Amino acid sequence: MAGTFNASSTTDEVLEGVDLGGKRVLVTGVSAGLGVETARVLAARGARVVGAARDLDKARRATAHVLEGAANGGGLELIELDLASLASVRARADALVADGRPFDVVIANAGVMATPFGHTADGFETQFGTNHLGHFAFVNRIAGLIAPGGRLVNVSSAGHRYSDVDLDDPNFERTPYDPRVAYGRSKTANILFAVEFDRRHRPRGVRATALHPGGIRTELARHIGEDTIAAMLEQINAQLAAEGRPPFRWKTIPQGAATSVWAGFVAAAEEVGGRYCEDCHVSTVTDGPINPALGGVRAYALDPDRARALWAKSEEMVGERF
Repeated sequence: MAGTFNASSTTDEVLEGVDLGGKRVLVTGVSAGLGVETARVLAARGARVVGAARDLDKARRATAHVLEGAANGGGLELIELDLASLASVRARADALVADGRPFDVVIANAGVMATPFGHTADGFETQFGTNHLGHFAFVNRIAGLIAPGGRLVNVSSAGHRYSDVDLDDPNFERTPYDPRVAYGRSKTANILFAVEFDRRHRPRGVRATALHPGGIRTELARHIGEDTIAAMLEQINAQLAAEGRPPFRWKTIPQGAATSVWAGFVAAAEEVGGRYCEDCHVSTVTDGPINPALGGVRAYALDPDRARALWAKSEEMVGERF
């Protein structure tokens, strides 16, 4: 069952016949795009979804249809979470821990991409601080709530191929800022975080995985101009043509969110634990060009020693040990 899907599979197709009644799932970034679709399909299959968003008013508008389509006891509860603020992260995590109800799956979906140079409330470079450090602190603080047999699913990107993490200069204090490199660092960090989280929590039956959802037109790309997108597509398609492949096609949002629910609920835990997935399958290591249509994961993103080093650096940066 876990191997019958591909790049064109949708969330509804992946979860066809799957009963999520009684499951409790946390999804970050439910105010737009993939997060909203993920919440929708899970609630429609009976899951009780806790959706986190920085802007609750925006999230309420974006998810109005989720409750309308909920079935078999499924539902959606919205909570406020600003991943660019450790104060918000800690307050929300503390509230969830005090509540005490466990989660079967946590899907770390929220993120920003190619932002202008800036800093989070705590002085971290915006993309690394939001995409990685915010989730790192939040997930680790609630890790004890993930039930045995549960999973952490980190939404990364083929953009991890732009750069490995830089543990010596994570905030671009000495390195010239490049928004694509910064995005790449943060997405590599998402994968490495899953690798080390999986190693640490595997003994108690909790697994972690990371994934590339595919190329989707969502508001995530709002900081990238149309001319830049057109130039990127031209380069991508030139590479594909050189290999005799068809041109790149954008995924729909239901296709983009399919790998998240596949990795969280359909694929075998041993298959995806500590791995990187795309198009509803586990990816192979590649050193090929940075082309999201070609697939594959960089070896540095799965390096266990690199994962442990990033964990230690992240603890140092957020000022907490996990």
